[in-house]
Amino acid sequence: MITVSGVDFNQNDIWPSGSIESIIVQQIHEDPNVHQYRSIDELSFEVNLRKNIVDSSKALNQSQLEFEIFENARCNPQYWELTSTGGFKLKPDALPSEAIKDIYINSLEYATECATAILIIYYHAVLNSIDEDLFDHLFQDLYLYSWHYDTDLRLQSIQTDHLLPGDVVYFKNPDVSSRTPWLRGENAVVLEDGRFFGHGLGIRSSEQIIAILNKNREADSERSAFQENTVIRPSFRYLARLTQLPRRYKVQHTVIHHNQTSISCNQYLYYLNQLYSQKI
Repeated sequence: MITVSGVDFNQNDIWPSGSIESIIVQQIHEDPNVHQYRSIDELSFEVNLRKNIVDSSKALNQSQLEFEIFENARCNPQYWELTSTGGFKLKPDALPSEAIKDIYINSLEYATECATAILIIYYHAVLNSIDEDLFDHLFQDLYLYSWHYDTDLRLQSIQTDHLLPGDVVYFKNPDVSSRTPWLRGENAVVLEDGRFFGHGLGIRSSEQIIAILNKNREADSERSAFQENTVIRPSFRYLARLTQLPRRYKVQHTVIHHNQTSISCNQYLYYLNQLYSQKI
């Protein structure tokens, strides 16, 4: 259900029939949870960013970005410094917008795992949703490693069974084989047709992703891989407001270097919260 300024919203004719935007709006409308917006512009921003997340996922699927564990990660040294832990740290003289676009343009020079790929998708989608100068202004401290994210993305973990295009889900493989630890799970973007994009697996149905993970379990496993019932979303409302606010001082999260390929956002946040609780 959608409300705008406290009023039920049913104006689906704003977007062309059959477009990704109209599909997104319809699926938000069908959500049993109420999605509240302060204005049509705020709703439009979320719809457009969700569409761009889907488009950026498809573009990454068509690219030559390779799947690799952190130990074998690589990036274009013109824009990024490859850290000893397999992260990509933006060089001081590089523009964030140009560095993110280069991952898509010169994708063969890059390799990383599926969690980092999700953050690449997020940044690329946001870049395509806001002014380029504003993007460079907001994201000056880019560091791509697992689920480490710039605080302006404000990623949220939400428990729901109602998936929307642009959501990120996690397929967990609880009995992953010791021979293929990078298949402990798969982070995947929900597409408009109900399929998913996961870096390393491509665009597949949930059944196909689970089948691949199940082929990479310990021999005596009796537990199937499964899709968790939480989704990861950026704060669309907050990002929409950023387009109207001046840059202000912000504190970035501490980076958790865990060296575990393909972990979920919730697992990364657990590590982060453990660290913060030790400092209290």
